[in-house]
Amino acid sequence: MTGQSKSSPLVLQKLGPAPSATTFNYDETFDQELTALKDAGFYRDFARLERLPGAFPKALLHGQGREKEVTVWCSNDYLGMGQHPVVESALHDAVTRFGAGAGGTRNIAGTHNVHAQLEEEIASLHCKESALLFTSGYVANEASISTLASRLPNVALLSDEMNHASMIAGIRHSKAEKRIFRHNDVQHLEQLLASLDPARPKIIVCESVYSMDGTVAPLAAIVALAKQYNALTYVDEVHAVGLYGEEGAGVAAAEGVAKDVDYIQGTLAKAFGVMGGYVAGSRRGIDYIRSFAPGFIFTTALSPVLASAALESIRYVRQSAVLRSKHQRQVLRLKEALRARGIPFRDEPSHIVPMIIGDLFVTRESARLLLDEYGLYIQPIFSPTVDPGTERLRLTPTPLHTDAMIDDLASGLSDVLSRAWRLREMSCAMA
Repeated sequence: MTGQSKSSPLVLQKLGPAPSATTFNYDETFDQELTALKDAGFYRDFARLERLPGAFPKALLHGQGREKEVTVWCSNDYLGMGQHPVVESALHDAVTRFGAGAGGTRNIAGTHNVHAQLEEEIASLHCKESALLFTSGYVANEASISTLASRLPNVALLSDEMNHASMIAGIRHSKAEKRIFRHNDVQHLEQLLASLDPARPKIIVCESVYSMDGTVAPLAAIVALAKQYNALTYVDEVHAVGLYGEEGAGVAAAEGVAKDVDYIQGTLAKAFGVMGGYVAGSRRGIDYIRSFAPGFIFTTALSPVLASAALESIRYVRQSAVLRSKHQRQVLRLKEALRARGIPFRDEPSHIVPMIIGDLFVTRESARLLLDEYGLYIQPIFSPTVDPGTERLRLTPTPLHTDAMIDDLASGLSDVLSRAWRLREMSCAMA
């Protein structure tokens, strides 16, 4: 035993000099930056909600020692599937059968049969050969885009300027050359494609429905350009799956080009009401991502309980055209109610109804008044989610928002917007 330490190997030895007055103060730095964020008005408070089973879009708001029932108008549970009996039943059954967690990564003991079934269902939904599950839509985008773009030799990425942060993260992580085209501008995209070597690999990256503005991409035109210039297409359909197309496969399906899009990325956390993300494509392409993406390889698999619930949700939504039709009806009904009261909003063809206010104080104050006085919850949207000067309230009606709820919202908005602007003018006059 000569030469071995008698102390436990887990006992850490003291290293370096003792702390001094010049030691870096981490908490002070955190406090300074958080204070600056609050002073600028960009600090975010989270509403503590308890969704009420069977009463969507109602929820209990917790805080300040009290509970208050509110109507939620900004949820991404677009069809209310998060509380649908089909989904709840699947959850209860799955936790009894499988337990809570997956038990490992997909590579090591974490691939359950229900994962394979869900991937097959997703591939079928999008008319693809294969699909791959991730723990979230963000991870699906970051892992898939960064893997494809970092491994394809000398690839050029062509990205819509309004793409989501997860797509931007994937592009940056890949370190591949990128070209940004103006939002939904097909002519600009073609100019960029034409400027590249025809023999060079290229990937066009865009969304189908853009979540903050509600705009819809001209996918048929983008796919046509991709074919002309031998580019791959990667389309984020997270705000469209479940809602558009005959079976809810998204905008690509609605436009009849789903088979021609190389990669369709989606989520299980919005219209399907559960959690998780995915990418669907060719068998070779998906196997490529599965084999090389660190964001897939080195993370614990999606819980089989959630996978089971998502599987049943997709199966239900695919055959529920009535649900999609009612959803679109309530979107139109909300827009009509806002117009009738002269409330400005951005009228795009999607289900997302953004009200661009363009003033941080008015946006936050309107949301506060709606919540405090009307029991209507809409989270104010500001930087860094959107650019300063484009602050907004983002409305997302669902099939479960009744006509009476819509009228209450329009009436409340008409009141609080005018009051918030008056308060803004008064504060400016006093400054």
